[in-house]
Amino acid sequence: MTALLWLRRDLRVHDHPALHRALAAAEHVVPVFCLDQRLLGGRHASGSRTQFLLECLADLGDALRGRSGRLLLRRGHPESVLPELARELEVDIVFWTEDVGPFAKERDRAVRQALGRTGVDVATAPGLFAVDDPTGLRTAAGGPYKVFTPFYRAWLRVPRRPALPAPASVPAPPRLVETRLPTLEELGLAQTCASPARGGEREGRHMIRRFMFEQVAEYRSGREELDGDGSSRLSPYLHLGCISPRELEQRLGDGPGPEAFRRQLCWRDFYAHMLAHFPDNAQREFQPRYRGTIRWSRAKKRFEAWCEGATGYPLVDAAMRQLRAEGWMHNRARLVVGSFLTKDLGIDWRWGERWFMRLLIDGDEASNNGNWQWIASVGADPQPAFRRLYNPARQQQRFDPRGEYVRRYLPELCDVPDRYLSEPWRMPDAVQKQAGCIIGSDYPRPIVNHAAARREALDRYSRAAATSPA
Repeated sequence: MTALLWLRRDLRVHDHPALHRALAAAEHVVPVFCLDQRLLGGRHASGSRTQFLLECLADLGDALRGRSGRLLLRRGHPESVLPELARELEVDIVFWTEDVGPFAKERDRAVRQALGRTGVDVATAPGLFAVDDPTGLRTAAGGPYKVFTPFYRAWLRVPRRPALPAPASVPAPPRLVETRLPTLEELGLAQTCASPARGGEREGRHMIRRFMFEQVAEYRSGREELDGDGSSRLSPYLHLGCISPRELEQRLGDGPGPEAFRRQLCWRDFYAHMLAHFPDNAQREFQPRYRGTIRWSRAKKRFEAWCEGATGYPLVDAAMRQLRAEGWMHNRARLVVGSFLTKDLGIDWRWGERWFMRLLIDGDEASNNGNWQWIASVGADPQPAFRRLYNPARQQQRFDPRGEYVRRYLPELCDVPDRYLSEPWRMPDAVQKQAGCIIGSDYPRPIVNHAAARREALDRYSRAAATSPA
């Protein structure tokens, strides 16, 4: 008997429940990945994330060959590709890992129906989240959670399964020919990042070891420091399933640092829970009072300045240039640039969400959408708009006090004295000349006055709430 293992965001061999179930059910297992243009193109097309994906697939192919296995690649819609492959290989059953997004759920329904018409069975397994089914958590009233803290308390009580070891063998059918991995250019995309992280389970597990030995103990106190090394940088590997969130949580241990990181894993599960129960969040505000009532700016030049890291606010600009260079951004910086776009510039959060999905290697629809709605004050876990309206200069002084983060990504500010680094436009002319940084020439003037923008933002949200029919 031969089984197909349809891979999506579970590109690993360690702690892979669907792989283990396939091996228990069949003599031969054929892992297959479909390069679906609906995901490679469209509104979430990303050269940087696709290159990371290709590296993950190459690494997975190596891991499978070392276990007598083969990785097949097919281009096309899986509802067409998988039934055809099942007939070709005389497959009786297809296994895959459950997902929660609206596209994934509709795609999986179509695949299940197409396979059913050909008499092929389907079996699914958990494996994308720290708990097996984050969508199954319910409030006392029986509904889904809409606020993080009570979700977190319930999430902590969910029984965990033990992480599974990597199988010793993944036997392929005789004479199965492995498919060549296409290049990024052959997929019609180009790399947009100069210094991206390397993809693959091998690299992800190396990052786990580094995090566990060097960082997790101090994670609670160090993760917010922009100029330090307190962030785990594991999010790209979690997004494409190079590492298992269940195994990662199991390895955390106890203490303030592990508990702080466990809470971050819960945020990931919470946003998946939200998107599964409220799929309209992918396109519109979760809070009804802000749907169509906020008058968002459509100032394209200001948006372009934000994208390019040329707003005149050093922390915002450093973060946006980090995104361009690495396809990744520190979480504190994500909050600051999100607040600046939606509050200071008054630009629609969906513009920022799309830009992030274009560049982020860890671009995950549920988490990206949830975080953008959170910082825009229109999503789940609501707080008044002023609570999430950040002063970029003060945020820089607090989380990058030595200026190492800003100077790393904004070399034109390297010689600016510390006292002026968070607000370089305040430098006297003589200091600008001495620092080799003329404001308006070497570095832009602020495109907006934060104090005035703050007042306008609070008024904008107040008027929106007052006019809402909800």
